[in-house]
Amino acid sequence: MVRIGDWITMPKYNADGDVSQITLTTVKVQNFDKTISTIPTYALISDSFQNWRGMQESGGRRIKRAIWLKQSSFRYIEDNEIEKFKKIQLISDYIDERQEVINEFNTEIGADRSLRVNGRNLTNIGLYRKYAENYLRSHPEINKNMTIMVRQLAPTEFGLPIEIYCFTDTVVWKDYESIMGDIFDHLISAVRYFDLKVFENLSDSGPEQ
Repeated sequence: MVRIGDWITMPKYNADGDVSQITLTTVKVQNFDKTISTIPTYALISDSFQNWRGMQESGGRRIKRAIWLKQSSFRYIEDNEIEKFKKIQLISDYIDERQEVINEFNTEIGADRSLRVNGRNLTNIGLYRKYAENYLRSHPEINKNMTIMVRQLAPTEFGLPIEIYCFTDTVVWKDYESIMGDIFDHLISAVRYFDLKVFENLSDSGPEQ
């Protein structure tokens, strides 16, 4: 269950670090803040803890974090906007392919296109989700042999969460945090190019952005 060198997390004993010693009665963990936690050996059988060995051996560490978007900013894409969005290189081919499928479907059902709600349409949130997925797939520090997914979670009063789910190509903590930070710096900054807005719970003292 536990080996010397394993990274384990056990909040009950304030343990979050590498196992440095195992005896019949105690297990010592050197935490990442350089403190030492001592855990009764029996506690590793009777209580729950998290062992990160599997993640370290896999060669990739999971990113699972959401960007919360304002649902009031979601809308259909107008025909005269298609070329503008095609300038975003990571989704240019996708737009061509998707628009062809949409046009064929709308023609088949005889959709009245004077109203956008009739038939099928591209949406700004749909294009953003595809952009985020393609961005991850093209990122040099994302593990392409593990799951890459951008999905919607259930909407709440805080907006619609768009979850980024993927794995870095390293398990080194510092590198992992740097890669994840760069990804979200980019994806949050890219929101405005899709006419979307990130949800922020602003105080009454300042104007809404």
